[in-house]
Amino acid sequence: MTASVSVGEKKEFVRWFLKKYQMKRRECVWILNYLISHETLLNNVHFVEEAHYCPRAMIMSVTTSSGIPFRFYKGSIMTADAEKSFHDLRLHPEEDMYIQLNFQMMPPSPEYLAVLEENPYMPKYLQISEKDKLIAEDIVSESLYSFQVEQLKKQIDQAIDDNNKEKFMELSSLWKQIQQKEV
Repeated sequence: MTASVSVGEKKEFVRWFLKKYQMKRRECVWILNYLISHETLLNNVHFVEEAHYCPRAMIMSVTTSSGIPFRFYKGSIMTADAEKSFHDLRLHPEEDMYIQLNFQMMPPSPEYLAVLEENPYMPKYLQISEKDKLIAEDIVSESLYSFQVEQLKKQIDQAIDDNNKEKFMELSSLWKQIQQKEV
């Protein structure tokens, strides 16, 4: 995640997003287009996850998302009225605005990752520590390795079943290399 994102990168992302996705509420399109045309305002916009923890935030969803269509948060106030959020944007352009966009992100697009920032208001108990990240990476690596070994075993068995000596020798050689790396 990026610490500081330029206005140009944000503009480019919003344009890409609006071309690629359809919003559940048309007011969201208006707000995003308004942001593109006001650099001062866009400078104080931050794209984050879990925006509802932020003191001033908007959550917007695309039609293919199961997320809420629109929410605006300011302090302890929450509303689905997009006009109120628009007026708040216009009246307080110097205040930080945190925006969460609910759309298909698997795998995460490079365009989105380029503008995604760390949410500074995310509670500590929800944040993933570096140790947890390393553990998760190890688990993924081990799972991938196990899967690849199982696939290789199946391919060797298939080569035996097909009486394909050349393929069997090739795969057996690969198997030996893997076994030597484990030692």
